This record gives sequence, C-alpha cells and structure tokens, in this order.
Amino acid sequence: MDEKLRLDGNRLFYLATPPEVFDDLVIGLRESGLNRSDGWVRIVVEKPFGSDLESAQHLNRLLWTAFDESSIYRIDHYLGKETVQNLLVLRFGNTIFEPLWNYRFVDHVQITVAESDGVETRGRYYDAAGALRDMVPNHIFQLLTLVAMEPPISLEADAVRDEKLRVLKSIKPFEPEEVDENVVRGQYDAGEIDGRPVPAYRDEPYVSPNSTTETFVAMKLFVHNWRWEGVPFYLRTGKRLPKRVTEVQIQFRSVPYLLFPPETAGQLKPNLLTLRIQPDEGIILRVETKVIGMGMQVRSTPLDFYYSRIVTPILRRWQATPAPQFPNYKVGTWGPKEADELLKRDGKEWLTK
Repeated sequence: MDEKLRLDGNRLFYLATPPEVFDDLVIGLRESGLNRSDGWVRIVVEKPFGSDLESAQHLNRLLWTAFDESSIYRIDHYLGKETVQNLLVLRFGNTIFEPLWNYRFVDHVQITVAESDGVETRGRYYDAAGALRDMVPNHIFQLLTLVAMEPPISLEADAVRDEKLRVLKSIKPFEPEEVDENVVRGQYDAGEIDGRPVPAYRDEPYVSPNSTTETFVAMKLFVHNWRWEGVPFYLRTGKRLPKRVTEVQIQFRSVPYLLFPPETAGQLKPNLLTLRIQPDEGIILRVETKVIGMGMQVRSTPLDFYYSRIVTPILRRWQATPAPQFPNYKVGTWGPKEADELLKRDGKEWLTK
C-alpha cells in the first residue's frame, strides 16, 4: 500500500477507544505487522489508561510487545490548553512568583474541575469508570504536577516528565482509614438547573438504577518534599455542579496584622493567585488595596490577565466499604456537605463558587 500510494511508510495509530477493546487492538497491530515500517510508527493512547495500577501496568507491558517506548504517547488533552502550558512560563519565567512558590509563603492549593453537564449518552462508560478514574489521575494530577514540580533542566518532554513524576512519587498513597478521613465521594440527585428539570444520575440512560458509581470526588493530600511539606492540596471534581469551570488557586499565607488597626486588619484577605483553565482562560492575582478616601479601609483588587499510583488505594477502599447513601447532592450544588467539611476542619473553604 505504501508503494502504491507513494508513501514513506510513516504511520500513526490514535486509540480513543473503550478500555475493553484496547488489548485486541494492540495485539492486532502487532500480529498484522502494522507496527513495523521503513518510516516511523507511533501510537497515541487517550484516557482511560487502565482501571487501576495493576491494569495500567498490564497495558504498558502489552504496548511494549509491539512498540518502542519512544513511539508510545499517552496523552491528556488538557496539556493543550493555553493556560496549562502557561503555568511553566508563569512559574519559571517570572522572578516574582518562584521565590514564593513553597511552604513558607503558600497556605494551601485548590484545584477544581467542575462540570455542569451530566453523563448524557456516556452512561455505559461512566458507570464503569466514575469521577475518580475519569478525572483525577489525568486532568487533575496533570495540573497538580505542573503546580508542584521543581524546575526542569530544560523544556524537553523527558525533562518535564521526570519532574512531574517526582511530584507523584512524593505523594504518599492513602491508608484505608485515611481514605475515609480525607476523600469524599458523591452522586447527584434529581433537581433543577436554570429552571429546567434534570434527572438523577441513576435515571440517566445506560446507568444502573442501583448504581453506586460516584459522580463527585473531593480529597485532601500532601506532597512530601522540601518545597511543599505541610501544605495541603485540595482537589475537587464532579458533574451537575453549578457551572463548568476549571481553576487552580494558590492561596498565600496571611500577612502579619500588627501594622494595621483591628478594623482594617479584619478586612485584609490573603493574596490569591487563580489560574483559570476554562471556560475563559486567564490568570488573576488578588491583592489588597486601600479604598480611596479618608480612613484606612481596604478592598481586594483582582489583577487580571486573560489569555495512578495514588488513586488505587482509594478505589480499593471504596470497593471494600459500602457506598454512602447515594444520591447525596442535588444537581446545581457544589457536591456533598462532607466536601465542605473536608476544608472546614482546617479552617478553610472552597474558593471556586
């Protein structure tokens, strides 16, 4: 065929397929010889990449029987978003941020990936995957590693990957009792969004009427290294939430209030850096400024610029324990009340509202 069409033999296989056919596709490519060519051959694999650590390792071993590692691309389309790529420039291209990017100045980090839509026609896939597998090991962890990574030696793919991997290795997998304390799951109930009725998750097409699949997950974890020790990272994702938004928020520590009178100190809020990935990509820095006029009143002023290793213990704990009383959050709300309690225990609250 290459000779007939006068092609150089270059081949790209793009697998955006259901997980259950992945093995057959790779074996078919190998046994047909399509994985070999006089030109280059590459295979691109979209999520989900396995259902847990063991299945992901199995898929890797299978891919290696047919392709060299340098020819395998495991992709996440979030990396193509402008603000995600801009994270590296923001951190390492500006001297005002990198010296503050550590436990001495950062109080905590929040990452929210919220969707207002339900599962719609994806019920078969979603009921087998759930919010944890669908969003956390790929989209959210990609954002987490870019926020927490050390400066790579270059912007070459391998150098950036190595630093992201070090972040993931610095996150201690949850013990069973830690899952119960630091991870919240939920499933949406029927309700209204913008005045229109929407069904409960269990009433969506192709979803089991007794499903215990989560459509919401929130968690608190720590990156145990010199830069981030003691700084909590709060992660949250779910469907049928009030709006579609993806944000990374860096909450800096409060300033000492000794300089200001009590009435002024009470108005001061910590600086907040928001990286909005969608829907309107941009960077917002909240600073405190004085209100024009007599006295010392202050206000927050935004400076805008618009432009699985860890998951497996959670899955195992959830499989070993009964699901909560699902459904446990109404559509159009920010998830179960337990997700709010996850932060209230630390004297904090979710910033994306």
